[in-house]
Amino acid sequence: MTRTDAAQLIDRIGEVRLFAHAYSWHLNFRFGDATPADFLRFADFHQMAGVKIHVEDGEERSLLHAPQSRAAFGLLADVLDLDVHIETSATDEATLRAAIQVAHDTGATSVRCYPRYAGPVSQIIAQTIHDLRLLPQLDPDGRLDFLLEQHEDLKSDELVQIVQAVQNPRLTLLFDFANMINAFETPEAALAKMAPYVTDVHIKDAKIVPDRGGFAHMACRSGEGDIDFKGLLTTLLLLGDEPQVRAFGCEEENEMFAPAYRFPTDPADPIIPMRDASTTPLTAGEDLPARLDREKAEAAAQIAYIRAILSDISTQAFEAL
Repeated sequence: MTRTDAAQLIDRIGEVRLFAHAYSWHLNFRFGDATPADFLRFADFHQMAGVKIHVEDGEERSLLHAPQSRAAFGLLADVLDLDVHIETSATDEATLRAAIQVAHDTGATSVRCYPRYAGPVSQIIAQTIHDLRLLPQLDPDGRLDFLLEQHEDLKSDELVQIVQAVQNPRLTLLFDFANMINAFETPEAALAKMAPYVTDVHIKDAKIVPDRGGFAHMACRSGEGDIDFKGLLTTLLLLGDEPQVRAFGCEEENEMFAPAYRFPTDPADPIIPMRDASTTPLTAGEDLPARLDREKAEAAAQIAYIRAILSDISTQAFEAL
């Protein structure tokens, strides 16, 4: 670690913006009675900078399906001084239009999306470029930033290709700590390609699992998997002449499984199968209230774990100086 890097790390860790990610309450939203407002209070309790929340988190209580709740949600976020980032799980016009409306209604500052198409990779790339070129029409006042997430099927250079083709200065990439594994990439190799365009991050741990010649990932409690938190966070914190990453989302996903989608034997233009949005199954034989309590405890524990890693990086930086 150079002295310049050390000084930069100390400064940036002091200003790091940690966000609570609502997937860390996935089961509480699906099988419990958690509301988006409850999650704001969780983020406030843990002194986060904001929340990243999916439009459908909370089922019938979600921001998408309970539009009457949006104004109060936005007001509470403002009172608690929490930035809101909205997420959705496709790039087609109807899905983006709905997510952008939620974002406008809640005072959110960004919308995350990812392509969820089946078919040849070349067609998925072309369709995603077409979809994302509509963003200026869907947000004509330019109120929002947009994030394209690496989400298990496309490779890092393909995501860069999309962003470069769309040529929208408000469109950047979101780097997830594990989603590239399913596309037969390592986190470090993926970050090296995506780095110039990364402004947001999903932090999670996972065990890398061989799967039909490729690799799946099984999300696990942070600190128990194969992801190098310290190395990735250090690289991300150092991006840009000014801090490039504006939000680090704490996304504990213990027991979520994602299969391999890309393989070393793939043809030049492989076919991606149809897939659903990510879900986490209930643990067989575990009492539901106990599982929901465990999920909340694991979400809180991850935040503490990430802060401990950041403190360790800072300590090493001070020693380097």
